[in-house]
Amino acid sequence: MHTPIIRNVAILTALVTAALTAAGCSSKNDTSAGQKPDAAKPAAQPAAQAAKPMGLPVKAVPVKVGKVSDEVTAVGTLLAEESVIIRPEIDGRIVGLHFQEGQAVTAGTRLVSIDGSEFEAQAAAVRADLKTEEQRLARTGELHQQNFISKDALDVQLGTVDRLKARLAEAESRVAKTVIRAPFSGTVGLRMISPGAYVKAGADVVRLESIGTIKADFRIPELYMSKVRPNQEVVIRLDAYQGEDFRGRVYAVEPVVDERTRTVLMRARVPNKSNKLKPGMFVRVAVTMATRPDAIVVPEQALWPQGQDNFVFRVVDGKAVLTKVVIGNRQPGEVEITQGLGPGDTVVTEGQIKLRDGAPVMVMGAPPAAPANAPATAAAAKS
Repeated sequence: MHTPIIRNVAILTALVTAALTAAGCSSKNDTSAGQKPDAAKPAAQPAAQAAKPMGLPVKAVPVKVGKVSDEVTAVGTLLAEESVIIRPEIDGRIVGLHFQEGQAVTAGTRLVSIDGSEFEAQAAAVRADLKTEEQRLARTGELHQQNFISKDALDVQLGTVDRLKARLAEAESRVAKTVIRAPFSGTVGLRMISPGAYVKAGADVVRLESIGTIKADFRIPELYMSKVRPNQEVVIRLDAYQGEDFRGRVYAVEPVVDERTRTVLMRARVPNKSNKLKPGMFVRVAVTMATRPDAIVVPEQALWPQGQDNFVFRVVDGKAVLTKVVIGNRQPGEVEITQGLGPGDTVVTEGQIKLRDGAPVMVMGAPPAAPANAPATAAAAKS
């Protein structure tokens, strides 16, 4: 036999032997591997069942029951309760300023004095003439009683006395106008003149403002005229005092509607004990039209609009129930539900896109439900 043939036979024999050996090992490994899963299978099944979720994970919150108000917002301007610019009624020289700038004064306080010597002299002259004519009237009356003079002469003397009395009242009025007094209690502003200045009648001297209570003028659309009434509550907000609300009440409504803007002018009165509110300030006004103390409120993200309607998903017995609702007043981050929900309902706020009506859900963050046999298990563990 040739040597190449013997070599080929030897190689073939070696390959067959190796194949048989590998097949035997593989069968043995398969047998042992198959036995291991069978042994571990009972322990793996409970773990898989425990990890399996009960439904689609969602976030849900209970509805809130609280006070909700219907408000109309507008912009307005603050006004002083009373405001006047002190001006003289006569020409003259300022001889006295009896106030300090920014001072609080009461009604009747003397503020300005004008030189009144000329007017006092005129009044004294008229007063002397009146005294003389009154004495003459007395003698004329005696002569008339004795029938020495006619009734016409007596009437002429009476007219002379009356004219002098009127001239004296006029002169004394000019004297009185040389002193300017505060017409009401308030705070004086910055003076516009100095002592010794000669002023004309009507010249500005100082401003007097009463700001213990402040007024707010604002306009609302005529659409809300049917809901406007005196004594409505208003809330004033200012950029100067962000986060702080000032509350007042409407006390007057303009009886006509502005034909250009179709709005009605309203005026509210706001207490200003802290003197934070100043006349002329720009404000935002919220007028309370109606109040509901037991309104249902949900987060805005709970709404699920579909066409012209709004829906929410309620969580009932672990399932999502698609519920049609009617919305009312909107507030930042929240919306009032007037129909469709009640106290105690829970609504889905996140995860609606995966839901359908009747789908099982698992509320994230909610405490897990205790199994039915939990008490018996615990008792068995104690024993």
